[in-house]
Amino acid sequence: MKEIIMATNNAHKLEEVRQILGNAYHVKGLYEIGCHEDIPETADTLEGNALQKVRYVHEHYGVDCFADDTGLEVSALNGAPGVFTARFGAMNGYGESHDANANIRCLLDKLQDATDRSARFRTVVALVQDGREHLFEGTVEGRILSQESGEGGFGYDPVFAPKEGNGLAFAQMTAEEKNAISHRGRAITRLAEYLKNN
Repeated sequence: MKEIIMATNNAHKLEEVRQILGNAYHVKGLYEIGCHEDIPETADTLEGNALQKVRYVHEHYGVDCFADDTGLEVSALNGAPGVFTARFGAMNGYGESHDANANIRCLLDKLQDATDRSARFRTVVALVQDGREHLFEGTVEGRILSQESGEGGFGYDPVFAPKEGNGLAFAQMTAEEKNAISHRGRAITRLAEYLKNN
């Protein structure tokens, strides 16, 4: 089994990526290489943030790795929260940064009178390998529900219903069902295809 490092300490992301990659890779998180610091994410694009993370880890720890950044892009909000997806609630006076409940409350409040609830999730994965950088993208189209549904997943999963999901929110799906059509699933699958062929 090949070992690969994901530049995150987000346990939910790690578990999801491990499920997507299956037994082909042993995915390690940052804590497993002794990296406990909060890596800056100050770029104004998903691509920029993902690259910022892998460059930091490669420079400070000397290892090849990959990282993702994900944005929820809502049509009625002109593509917001986008790169600020994890901090959306805190930026608008709802709770702390990276608080999923605050983010969802903020989003539902802002869409209270919206007739267009279309949205998409977009994930960009950056890989640094043998001194070279690569980017892989995955997207999924869907809509924002008017209330939370389901107990699974994390983040905005209770209010995002993908077009291919028979009206179900990501949080109502099994991990396998979600990963088969999700933005992160698609981006990580492209990463895996690249690694397999290189």
